[in-house]
Amino acid sequence: MHKLNRSNRDKLQQFVAITGASEKSALQALKASDWHLEAAFDVFYSQPQPRSNADVRRLEELYNRYKDPYSDMILADGISILCNDLEVEPQDIVTLVLSWHMNAATACEFSKQEFIGGLQSLGVDSIGKLKEKLSFLRSELKEEQKFHDIYNFAFGWAKEKGQKSLALDTAIGMWQLLFAEREWPLVNHWCDFLQDCHNKAISKDTWAQLLEFARMVDPVLSNYDAEGAWPYLIDEFVEYLYDKSVIEKRPAN
Repeated sequence: MHKLNRSNRDKLQQFVAITGASEKSALQALKASDWHLEAAFDVFYSQPQPRSNADVRRLEELYNRYKDPYSDMILADGISILCNDLEVEPQDIVTLVLSWHMNAATACEFSKQEFIGGLQSLGVDSIGKLKEKLSFLRSELKEEQKFHDIYNFAFGWAKEKGQKSLALDTAIGMWQLLFAEREWPLVNHWCDFLQDCHNKAISKDTWAQLLEFARMVDPVLSNYDAEGAWPYLIDEFVEYLYDKSVIEKRPAN
């Protein structure tokens, strides 16, 4: 470390913070990419990751700390304690990313397999190590494909068991949380539109297509195609924006 100049030392620290890699692995990737940070990420993620060295016994102890006393699950109270130990709020988006790593079926609960398997995949076996990983978990939201995967995971994770659709209030809360990470200037208008004009549960198709709309259509709708295959709800939203004079409607060609 002492042989590195300041610029390279900063890159090394940034690489470790984002990837969660060891200093040795970070150095190898950075050197292989001639100290270009983006290229080093490509090098690192293209290599097979080493098997987790998380201690299963310690993971079992950790699971038992949070497990509900009356069922073999971590439920809301246990997750609240976990968040307190991690010094994050339960509604912090990092808990969604953590749940994604655990492939959790439902919000506010982890099975033993989900909890231990998720922490093993992250290579952590203590709260201290998991806290050190939080910056990496947050950074994953900045990667296009991972954000897409986490966004789509959130629908099944947040909906009530046995329901095909996502309750409107829950969907709005999730959209506001997710689009705080990926800024979409129309998110508040979308939520207002749903409450004013829709007031029904959200289907999986609408959930998925909204992200595509936010990614593909610019905020002033200059490239919006009324003949495109958007769900009717998104087409109605566009008309709502025009009717409310949020956006000026372009004259027909």
